[in-house]
Amino acid sequence: MSEPLLQVEQLQTHFWTPDGINRAVDGISFHVGAGETVAIVGESGCGKSVTAMSMLRLIPEPPGKIAGSIKFQGKDLLKLSEKEMRAIRGNEISMIFQEPMTSLNPVLNVARQIGETLRLHQGLSARQAEDKAIEMLTLVGIPEPARRVREYPHQLSGGMRQRVMIAIALACNPKLLIADEPTTALDVTIQAQILDLMRDLKHRVGAAIVLITHDLGVVAEVAERVIVMYAGKKVEEAQVGALFRTPRHPYTQGLLGSVPKLGSSLTGTETRLAEIPGLVPSLKRKIDGCVFASRCAYATDLCRKLAPALEEKAPGHVAACHYAMKEAIAA
Repeated sequence: MSEPLLQVEQLQTHFWTPDGINRAVDGISFHVGAGETVAIVGESGCGKSVTAMSMLRLIPEPPGKIAGSIKFQGKDLLKLSEKEMRAIRGNEISMIFQEPMTSLNPVLNVARQIGETLRLHQGLSARQAEDKAIEMLTLVGIPEPARRVREYPHQLSGGMRQRVMIAIALACNPKLLIADEPTTALDVTIQAQILDLMRDLKHRVGAAIVLITHDLGVVAEVAERVIVMYAGKKVEEAQVGALFRTPRHPYTQGLLGSVPKLGSSLTGTETRLAEIPGLVPSLKRKIDGCVFASRCAYATDLCRKLAPALEEKAPGHVAACHYAMKEAIAA
């Protein structure tokens, strides 16, 4: 098996605050192969976006501190200088940020914002950068690109702004694209268009994608493999089909149980959505046992005292739960 494009090992991102250490990401490991789409899911505050920002070393130090290993094409990003990281950000690794209205510069037109990356990393002239910007707007499906390229963010709809963000991210043909909640705050029809666009571009450009989301519908649409995070830790990982068919961790089961089922009101079955009781524990407090024990219906004293290790419960399917069903795995 060839070396993965991205290999994250025991990533820890902690923040020093007056109230103590906030363990936003607490020892997660995963890999992403070339051209693969991996989703990281979990509710708000579980550490998904901090994981994404850590991969690009966008966490301010102090108060933040990143530890562990983030290897991209065999190079540990945590050991590179800031100048070397700047050569990678927006070039080999790009990111689509969560909210385009706050991520785009309100006083620069679209051509300047797409062109900035091209001039910095590819040394294009202003004219060449504008031509490439028009080409990128065409690629992401914006009509009248030659006119739109001279407009400002406030003149564009939410869906168009998100497409501009994707155009900026793809301008330098990155090998890895990190998409942080790319469809949040968009209406469902625009969400579907953006997902179709990402699928189409993945096949055309061939970039690997790390998709950060809390929307399991989005995961089912575009991902090949899923990592479930809870309270800064990875609690389950599997191929998307296996995870939806047979979730092994009680938290994943709770997430899937809270998704509305189409047509359930027509069949006469119970339509009330399942909920996960309780609250996410404070990340400022060191938890000795399972991080999900305080909200888990199956928790025992063992769970509260001893943190479960990530174990392979089925081929290619790992979960951190003492009581998750384990299938016989051929040696």
